[in-house]
Amino acid sequence: MKGLELARKYYETWGIPMLRDQFPEYLEILAVGLTGSGSECYGYDDEISRDHDFEPGFCIFLPGEDIVDRRTAFLLERAYARLPAEFEGFRRQKLSPVGGQRHGVLRIDEFFREKIGCLPEAMTEDDWLRVPEYALAEAVNGEIFRDPAGLMEDQRDILRRMPEDVRKKRLAGHLLIMAQSGQYNYRRCLLHGERGAAQLAASEFVRHALAACFLLERRTAPYYKWAFRALRELPEGNADAEALEWLLETGSEPMISEEKYFRIEQFSSRIISRLQEQELTRAVCGDLEKHAYSVNDEISDGRIRNLHILCCI
Repeated sequence: MKGLELARKYYETWGIPMLRDQFPEYLEILAVGLTGSGSECYGYDDEISRDHDFEPGFCIFLPGEDIVDRRTAFLLERAYARLPAEFEGFRRQKLSPVGGQRHGVLRIDEFFREKIGCLPEAMTEDDWLRVPEYALAEAVNGEIFRDPAGLMEDQRDILRRMPEDVRKKRLAGHLLIMAQSGQYNYRRCLLHGERGAAQLAASEFVRHALAACFLLERRTAPYYKWAFRALRELPEGNADAEALEWLLETGSEPMISEEKYFRIEQFSSRIISRLQEQELTRAVCGDLEKHAYSVNDEISDGRIRNLHILCCI
């Protein structure tokens, strides 16, 4: 059973009766779901994932203390703690999971502050540029089972709509690193006889290509160990994943180094085609560096446009 399914069943079996019987006056202002850190929040968990931080549980998200006071929050925490310790063959953990509290009673503002530093509604453009992309992904993954007042989903919707100037700035930075690492440094490292450095260059190209693929679909890449899994869910994602995995899985032996460089150029051309389709670039060449600066030039806000092109990478 997947973690999201387990969480929903646990909530429906035990959470709903607990909230309905003990806290009926708060039902319209509480949000419940499972989101945040952990493969189960993406739906990517499997049997291997269950070796740590896996348990039946869900999150109860509370508004601020002016609406739900500390005493009520404490009573909710006690009621949640008294829910059955075993469900569908899985046991709740007695110790806090690695990485902090993932289930139970959480304040909405504290959840987002831990993920991105503030409530989404309070984010400035500088905050958008500062927050790592995997953190933005963690803040909107999973599923909210109930949220009648929209207190949680309204905030998550904000994060799903990255400002266009921010998207362009992030994208420009990733494109520039792709150009430097893949189109330029990979071959030069080989000419220097630095095969290990060439592999690092190819890895850098792949890492930033992944991020570019997500941003071109107006998404943010998750934590690296789930990046390829998530990539396959995007349009053209299977082909992209196959191409990028080949670059990682092959070495830099003389017999394949030219093929590898050819495939780097081939993937770069695919990215350039998508930039042109979205009218993000005015450049008309195969050099990703020129496209990176062209994307940056398309940023409407002069202050953001004039920031260093790598300011958020």
